[in-house]
Amino acid sequence: MSDPAAKPGSVPLPDPVESAMDSDAASVTKRSYGWLSATIAIIFGLFYAYDLFEAISNTIIVSTTVAEFNKNVAQLGIPTGTVPWVILVIDIALAPVVFVAAFLIGLRQGVLSKALVFLLGLAVVAALTLSLEEGFVRLFG
Repeated sequence: MSDPAAKPGSVPLPDPVESAMDSDAASVTKRSYGWLSATIAIIFGLFYAYDLFEAISNTIIVSTTVAEFNKNVAQLGIPTGTVPWVILVIDIALAPVVFVAAFLIGLRQGVLSKALVFLLGLAVVAALTLSLEEGFVRLFG
């Protein structure tokens, strides 16, 4: 910070390298969402929103299909089926819950780590959604 060759009585100037390192250290300990991290969160949020839209449309289609099936089957005197509400509600809640978890996990991470956490969360949502759909097909297929 001070130059040993400086004249006595002169005010020492701050070293630009030390001040840059200090500000870098302060930003590393802070680790908040900057514009790049927010952009990554928004882009991955769109993928999560698409999965949520898909779950909502599946709920509408499945409930309508089951209602039509029950109406047709009731005319034949065959027992009717029920709408698998538990599976459908879990499917709807899955994407927002995993997105919030990925967002919270990524708070103290670097930009690349945040992107990887969001990508991993998206893979988890896709795998669980496919597992729920497979379970539905096995139960009611």
